[in-house]
Amino acid sequence: MDNQQDSYMTEETLIETVENQIADGEPKKVKETLMRLVMTGTPREEAIQWMACALAIEVSDVMLNGASFNEKRYNQHLDAMPNLDWMED
Repeated sequence: MDNQQDSYMTEETLIETVENQIADGEPKKVKETLMRLVMTGTPREEAIQWMACALAIEVSDVMLNGASFNEKRYNQHLDAMPNLDWMED
């Protein structure tokens, strides 16, 4: 990964992006996932970190493969939480 990609993929940037998605309510699935995880006992900070991992997969695919952001796959990963088996793919 080159330095330009590193600047887009920092944990801080990904977490900030997830926080912005929650604040904006878009995509809707992000806020729903956070509420579901927190209601089932996951600490908010941990839930946000998991969600940032799901976002990282999509951002990485866009950057490395020139693909379009795959919101459907992002939503599937969010739906699967707290099971994080998809991170091993």
